[in-house]
Amino acid sequence: MKIGVIGGGAWGTALAQVAAQGGETLLWSREPEVAASIAEARENRLFLPGVPLSDAIRPTTELSDLAECEAWLVVTPAQHMRRVLEAAPGCPGALLLCSKGIEEASGQLLHQVAREACPGASVMVLSGPTFAHEVAAGLPTALTLAAEIEAEAEAVRARLARPAFRIYLSDDVAGAEVGGAVKNVLAIACGVVEGRRLGQNARAALIARGFAEMTRFGLARGARAETLAGLSGLGDLVLTCSSTSSRNFSLGKGLGEGRQAAELMADRRTVAEGAFTAPVLRRLAEAEGVEMPIVAAVDDLLAGRADVDAVLGRLLSRPLRPERT
Repeated sequence: MKIGVIGGGAWGTALAQVAAQGGETLLWSREPEVAASIAEARENRLFLPGVPLSDAIRPTTELSDLAECEAWLVVTPAQHMRRVLEAAPGCPGALLLCSKGIEEASGQLLHQVAREACPGASVMVLSGPTFAHEVAAGLPTALTLAAEIEAEAEAVRARLARPAFRIYLSDDVAGAEVGGAVKNVLAIACGVVEGRRLGQNARAALIARGFAEMTRFGLARGARAETLAGLSGLGDLVLTCSSTSSRNFSLGKGLGEGRQAAELMADRRTVAEGAFTAPVLRRLAEAEGVEMPIVAAVDDLLAGRADVDAVLGRLLSRPLRPERT
């Protein structure tokens, strides 16, 4: 199975490094300088500097080259996925979605977007607690591969899995996607706690209550609780809420330190997906009657409708209630 990776950022490059262990892997990048750096120096100096890349990775800036691949790992920013897939040549047999978010314009999860853009492909979701630099370095990592047809997922897993890149199968595609999308917003909130120096107790409490919000929303969207408590939900949430290696956590940390969202997001080569997910997630939750006060607070903070003190005061003054709610 020949693999093509769409997206030459840090995560796309790390996935190409994994896939290249099983044979030649095509890596499409929008930035010509990324393709040139990989071809000439075997390094993605822009997004993943210092990591020697496999000779089996073939970089390209031509979407038409993807036609030779049987499976695509799609690692574009969530808000650009539809446009890139519609511009790509045809559809492969399998699409593995490796981005995390919700399409802002439509409110659709990314597997729904992909099915509209590539109706002939088998759409799967690869998600879990993953920092790109660790995956590229070959450090142990575990992920969820969610697909509706187990045999198709087994074939993809056989091609990608390695001893240090463990893949667990699931048929809960919506659950794997919800976890990855919601955790980005919650990571911004945890970054605010860090930047405001509110302490480890506060961050642990926020992770727990944020997981409750994730679970409520996921169940409303047809996800299963055990998926949300697994690698693509709770596992990813804990990782992203605990380190400045997370773009979303770093954005929240800057907000907690008193900087403005527009300043923090200006001229960034990488994307903090939670900033785009927060408003649409809040809108969807309110439409379905799902209470997500942390998500609402992050949305207000990013939009400039409230400052850090105001959103913290609002969260801390909420009525006390049984923990199960």
